[in-house]
Amino acid sequence: MDSSFGKTVLLVLKGGKTIRGLLKNYDIYLNVVLENAEEVSQDGKSRDLGTIVVRGDNIVIVSPVAQG
Repeated sequence: MDSSFGKTVLLVLKGGKTIRGLLKNYDIYLNVVLENAEEVSQDGKSRDLGTIVVRGDNIVIVSPVAQG
């Protein structure tokens, strides 16, 4: 995940929620700090969340988002 610092990542959480944001930090428990985060629904709509902390035990997948 070090290569994703400062880049946009996609988090899939338990329960199926998807959050996209700029990776600012994480720790050994995979607690993640995202800036400019937004919740992305399955129909493609998004809801702004701002700067958030996501607990690592709620994260199922962390994926880089293709830039371009």
